[in-house]
Amino acid sequence: MEHIYKQTFSVTDLMVDRYGKLKLSSLLFFAQEIAGQHCLLLGTDYDTLAKQRLFWAVTRHRVQISRLPRRGETVTVETWPMPTTRVAYPRAMAAYDAEGNELFRSISLWVLMNMDARNMVLPGKSGICVDGTLRGTELTVPHSLVPAKAGNVQERTVTYSCLDRNGHMNNTRYLDWVDDLLGSDFHAAHTPREFTVCYLNEAREDQQIRLAWELFDGSCLQVDGSRSRPEDPEKQERVFSAQVLF
Repeated sequence: MEHIYKQTFSVTDLMVDRYGKLKLSSLLFFAQEIAGQHCLLLGTDYDTLAKQRLFWAVTRHRVQISRLPRRGETVTVETWPMPTTRVAYPRAMAAYDAEGNELFRSISLWVLMNMDARNMVLPGKSGICVDGTLRGTELTVPHSLVPAKAGNVQERTVTYSCLDRNGHMNNTRYLDWVDDLLGSDFHAAHTPREFTVCYLNEAREDQQIRLAWELFDGSCLQVDGSRSRPEDPEKQERVFSAQVLF
């Protein structure tokens, strides 16, 4: 089986912001969609894993952006699994415009989760083997993000439309929440050049997520999302953290 998988996407109206640029959530949609299609060819797709009561969950994304494509463009995306680690299945991605110029590249860490217990299953105990390859162009795996001192707080609720078929908030929706923290005037004048997202705990329907955020030096947005612990509502636990560099 070919380790490198390619797919072409058309950038449609629903994928862009008010200025016609690809939204960050749509960029992660490309990453999610092409990984899913590749897994189908590799025999590690959702339906196959579900028979073993397993599902894929992404824990980290790091993306470097050369240029965000615009409405009407055609984007060719390629992806390949990297060698499996003791705890995760890394996956790389790169995207190009119609002239072959690189648009963006990413690295993501995926883990296997038990559908019932909602805990992580280590590769060595899962029975799921994915042959990896290295091309020498992969990004380094992002480190965890240390919570920053934030002066702004916003509350969001996980609603029905946020959920995917795993029953938790889809990873792409976090980036919509992050984008919404800054207004149109800022987005008109600033284009993201890199971002990192760390997914720390599942966000489930009706949960209240507290977004603590700060824009440092006008060019680094850091967001930490937390919720009350189910067993101790007086204490908070982190759900995700994100950093966007403009």
